[in-house]
Amino acid sequence: MSTSAEASPPLRILWVRLGGIWPLTSGGRVRTFQTLAQLSRRHEVTLLTTHTAGDDPEELRRRLPACVEVVSVPYAPPKRGTPRFALALARSWLSADPVDLVKMRVPALRAATRARAHAGAVDLCVADFLHSMPNVPMNRGLPVLLFEHNVEHLIWKRLADIDTRRWRRALLEVEWRKMRRREVAACRSATLTVAVSEADRDVLAAAAPGARVCAVPTGVDTAYFSPNGYQPVSARLVFTGALEWYPNEDAMLHFVGTILPLIREQVPDVSLTIVGRRPSARLRAFVEGVPGITIAADVPDVRPYMGQAAVYVVPLRVGGGTRLKIFEALAMRMAVVSTAVGAEGLPMVPGVHYLQADDSEPFAAAVVELLRNPERREAIARAGRRLVEERYAWAQVVREFSARCEEAVAAHAG
Repeated sequence: MSTSAEASPPLRILWVRLGGIWPLTSGGRVRTFQTLAQLSRRHEVTLLTTHTAGDDPEELRRRLPACVEVVSVPYAPPKRGTPRFALALARSWLSADPVDLVKMRVPALRAATRARAHAGAVDLCVADFLHSMPNVPMNRGLPVLLFEHNVEHLIWKRLADIDTRRWRRALLEVEWRKMRRREVAACRSATLTVAVSEADRDVLAAAAPGARVCAVPTGVDTAYFSPNGYQPVSARLVFTGALEWYPNEDAMLHFVGTILPLIREQVPDVSLTIVGRRPSARLRAFVEGVPGITIAADVPDVRPYMGQAAVYVVPLRVGGGTRLKIFEALAMRMAVVSTAVGAEGLPMVPGVHYLQADDSEPFAAAVVELLRNPERREAIARAGRRLVEERYAWAQVVREFSARCEEAVAAHAG
């Protein structure tokens, strides 16, 4: 006997993403890669993406053998202080578009997307992240699924909220309001928007009434991220993340400057390892000379650094979407202390799967509690590992994403 799921034909999916995918140096890259790897086993997927220095499009092709086609065009977004960025900023000032979207318009990528859409051999176009939308033609009668890893305007609003410089706060206020308008318009124009948490879904649905918005949870590779016999050092903390991303840099500057001294008052031998891609000169200078702090930059494998730590810290003050780093820590059977922003959107229970604290003193107290109480630390770590094992393996998550793709095609046809 065949089921309706077995009878449904594979979709021809055109996946559009800016910013490179391989190597997997950020949560967004991991989420995209794992979704593509699983989705291409069920559907006919063509990937159109970009790459810049440090990316490896050839290795990406080898890692996605089930994709029909993987096309990557070179593109480096303009950096602050360059003439190209000044031009993007000027274009933003003269339009309703935020500069973060203006600088992500890639003519070669848009042309490739338009050509394939015009050929008619596509059932669904996936715009991966909001900044891919300017490169997706919206007038070809093609259903579009917007994959929102974050609520982008919330990130910019939170940046404005914490910045202490008046001139910069004023600029960020303009930027986040522009971003909100464009994000709302994108959700309304897309056939379906997929958020990565129920919290993000609710924010987007409220901001864009009438838009079709759903949530598909994030996942984790529970085989790759596993305890694996690592022996943690009793007073060692660890943080992992793309350090070129401002929210992660801000988290570490805040933690080292404000929270770590409070922990050290009670645990003098505490140490911290900061693991991540492209740490800024500002971060390096800030931690230089602070005892017990190590920066492990651009490492090929974060697991040994995680496995040698007793507590995983996520002191994020700015962010959106869901933090894959926390699921990876849970899968490694680590005890986690996070702010509410850091754990936002993840289906975890504070006090059961992790400890939550927002202000500096409660955050320090939570870390000290776990360092001093191995039994409590182990109980939380085991509960976190059980959670991701039972509910958030990638194969299970991407089955749900595949169903949402089929839903978008059906909604467009109806």
